[in-house]
Amino acid sequence: MYKIAVMPGDGTGPEVVVEGLKVLEAVAAKVGFKYETENFDFGGERYMRTGETLPDSAIDELRKKDSIFLGAIGHPDVKPGILEKGILLNARFALDQYINLRPVKLYPGVEGPLKDKGPEHIDFVVIRENSGGIYTGVGGASMVGTDQEIATQVMTYSRPIVDRAVRYAYQYAQKRNKKKTCTLVHKCNVLTQVGDLWVRSHKEIGDAEFSDIKQDYNHVDACTMWMVKSPEYYDVIVTSNLFGDIITDLGAMIQGGMGIAAGGNINPEGVSMFEPIGGSAPKYTGKNIINPLAAICAVGMMLDTLGESKAAEMIETAVMKVTGEKLESLSAGRMGYSTSEVGDLVCKML
Repeated sequence: MYKIAVMPGDGTGPEVVVEGLKVLEAVAAKVGFKYETENFDFGGERYMRTGETLPDSAIDELRKKDSIFLGAIGHPDVKPGILEKGILLNARFALDQYINLRPVKLYPGVEGPLKDKGPEHIDFVVIRENSGGIYTGVGGASMVGTDQEIATQVMTYSRPIVDRAVRYAYQYAQKRNKKKTCTLVHKCNVLTQVGDLWVRSHKEIGDAEFSDIKQDYNHVDACTMWMVKSPEYYDVIVTSNLFGDIITDLGAMIQGGMGIAAGGNINPEGVSMFEPIGGSAPKYTGKNIINPLAAICAVGMMLDTLGESKAAEMIETAVMKVTGEKLESLSAGRMGYSTSEVGDLVCKML
């Protein structure tokens, strides 16, 4: 019995979550596993009503779950940063979700922006370190508002934090069993101290524990070029928090856009959280036209992480049938089907 926390969130989040749960129910019936859900209403509306983002009591409740399914966070009437830091970053740090897992895969029938690149060329995974680096907020500001203002924000990493991300990436390359290549992406020629730590960790762990996996390295600026020119070059990328945040958005575009891109915030030893990465899209709220496939793919990722690999594979196959045979576009209002009809199509294709 899997215990799943559901946080529909803001904007179109509740609409895509409904479709994800619809597919979850259908695949559970076919495969034969059981689950129960509990709803958590954290987001913009609750913040405006109560002033709460994600209190410690909620974190304690989330720790008791097997997984978290998130719709979207972001409200037009709440200042940017409040919900993102108070809910998303708070959950990631408090639950030690130290891996951000982002598959970059072009599905059949999806029109991507790269000329002459099809599903056979775009199929790799980015492992982004999710709990350290510049996002931890180490630094400060002085003389604010004067012409001598100074601000610092420091990229801080310890060896254990780097090692566990690198080791996870090598393990994922083994499990994936495709090109069996783990590419470190950093900027060690300029960020010499932190970059050197990542480079040494990558080589030492690879040499000692993963002799069957090829080691590779790209500077982050070169990586952005190769992701566009030759995406087929990549298998598993491992990188730091900041660089991963940037290149995964590029990855979303080359796989066809935010409507199909899902991600996971993973604690391999604890509670993980899965979400569509496209945001709350408030202008489409309540219109039943938003694309739910990213949320449905997030459910597939959640099940794979829980060990239900057969169910995850069934969902991905069904999504590929829908993109390859049914949808006219991935864009909201242009799919040829409503949000709920796309969810029904995936259930039918299981």
